[in-house]
Amino acid sequence: MKLLPDAPIFMDHHATTPVDPRVLQAMLPFFSNDFGNPASRHHAWGWKAESAVELARSRIARLLNCSEAEVFFTSGATESNNLALLGVLQSFKQVRKHVITSQIEHASVLQTLKFAEAHLGVELTVLEVGEDGRVSVDDFLKAIRPETVLASIMMANNEIGTLQPILELSTIAHQHGVFFHTDAAQSFGRIPVNVQDLKVDLVSLTSHKIYGPKGVGAIYRRRRDPRVVIEPLFHGGNHEHGLRPGTLNVPGIVGFGLAAELAAQEMASESRRLAQLRDRLWANLQRLIPGVKLNGSAEFRLPHNLNIQVPGIDGEMLMADLKDVAISSGSACTEADQKRSHVLLSMGLTDEEIQSSLRFGLGRSNTEAQVDWLAERISQWVKETKELGNVEESYVHRCS
Repeated sequence: MKLLPDAPIFMDHHATTPVDPRVLQAMLPFFSNDFGNPASRHHAWGWKAESAVELARSRIARLLNCSEAEVFFTSGATESNNLALLGVLQSFKQVRKHVITSQIEHASVLQTLKFAEAHLGVELTVLEVGEDGRVSVDDFLKAIRPETVLASIMMANNEIGTLQPILELSTIAHQHGVFFHTDAAQSFGRIPVNVQDLKVDLVSLTSHKIYGPKGVGAIYRRRRDPRVVIEPLFHGGNHEHGLRPGTLNVPGIVGFGLAAELAAQEMASESRRLAQLRDRLWANLQRLIPGVKLNGSAEFRLPHNLNIQVPGIDGEMLMADLKDVAISSGSACTEADQKRSHVLLSMGLTDEEIQSSLRFGLGRSNTEAQVDWLAERISQWVKETKELGNVEESYVHRCS
């Protein structure tokens, strides 16, 4: 087998991405010389910070194809999801209280809506997904009621990369006077997220998935046709036009803005390159490992995502042995909550299939040499593990 080309190999870009050096350089002055508060409008330090924030806002708005006045900065997609969901529900609490979502949403959507169900009297419909991880348009239509106020369906899933039929769903929602929110944390900057074409009303974004800094994100809120009114989650200031009070994270916002600008410039070519790498990895794995299977949709998938089953192996055991490679088990267990993947469970996978699943998230640093080496290394590990008779032992589940 070929020697490891560029140790270590990072293929977990769904979890996070490294900050682009160009982004870091743009951020640095705002930690030191240009440290002003954009809310300080009586001196040059404040003016410079405010100008930098508005430049970042315009860059993000341009990538979304929306007005700058429709973009508000937050701490990340989790806060944006909370603000979108609870903000709409609080605005309509006396009128309509039914919400539609799907089984495979991020926890920041599902847990927020469970909170609303328990504490705000919200009625919740959670749509099932098919074997490919996609929501049925017919099921969505049937779920709408006169009291439905909001639907929240993610644009792309963080585990299986599956893309949802957002335009079809949002069109149906609007025909029934329902607001439509999408969590675009995994898709923004990776594939086009044009809010006019998609007819979405609320969109959650984050910086650290597109080579920007952690701890900063944004929410898009439509101003007209229809105008979306949402209540703020926090109180205590008029920052972000009263929607999100608190001193702005200027260095983070500057970095997010440039990361969005770079994504706009490089998205088309980088998406093609990553799709080719992804397909090369998948072809190699199919050639080298008998019985390997794809999780999710082969047709409707993020260009940098590959999620597979390798029958007879324990994904976490494999990751523990491949110490210089960062991938995800997809996952039978996670240190954060000790639960099996709700996404793979929703698609009908068995415990054994979930245990044997792996997720690859490719990114800017990955190469053909890395892809080829990794496929061979995984194949070798699978062969050695089965020869040692560790298959039975690998199915001892560590999760409850």
